[in-house]
Amino acid sequence: MVPIVFAVVDDPVGMGLVASLARPGGNVTGLSIQQSDLAGKRIELLREIVPGLRRLAIMANVGFPTGVQEMGEARSAARMLGLDPVALEIRRAEDIAPAFESLKDRADALYVVGDALVITHRVRINTLALIARLPTMHNNREFVEAAGLMSYGPNLSDLFRRAADYVDKILRGAKPADLPVEQPTKFDLVINLTTAKALGLEVPPTLLARADEVIE
Repeated sequence: MVPIVFAVVDDPVGMGLVASLARPGGNVTGLSIQQSDLAGKRIELLREIVPGLRRLAIMANVGFPTGVQEMGEARSAARMLGLDPVALEIRRAEDIAPAFESLKDRADALYVVGDALVITHRVRINTLALIARLPTMHNNREFVEAAGLMSYGPNLSDLFRRAADYVDKILRGAKPADLPVEQPTKFDLVINLTTAKALGLEVPPTLLARADEVIE
């Protein structure tokens, strides 16, 4: 079988790609981004910018299994932090605008679970969020470049570089089954100050100092 190395898979065990992270057991290995594990951290960061946060809307494509998983983790994390989560379930582009209309002042901020559908329509999502005066949290900088407020997630360039190390080891004779799936070690916090100002939010200096990138 041809060895396969992945670099940005959400949940390789849950998706059935490997038997376990420690012992993949087949011809597939690589790096997992474990997005759902970061839900609590993202909400904590969002709360630093929105100190009066009480109700958190969580948007996810429920046709995407790992998106559903992350939505569940975000809802649990929100409740643990004393917040009231509001689910916004979408399946296609046509569901985005009605999802925002259904909120009707029921949320103070929006957590966006990233997937192909959501990132394709990131400009529409962030435009509607700005109209609704909702600060947004995302999983990578592409959303923040499209006027999202902030993102926190694995540094994808670092993951791809590390994936090359797997390829090198396999070409030197290592078996994918014996190479443990690794998780991210470098994470990026990106903040859009222009969006913060448009929403009337003041980003704490301590949070700005921790940001890996600030978009102005």
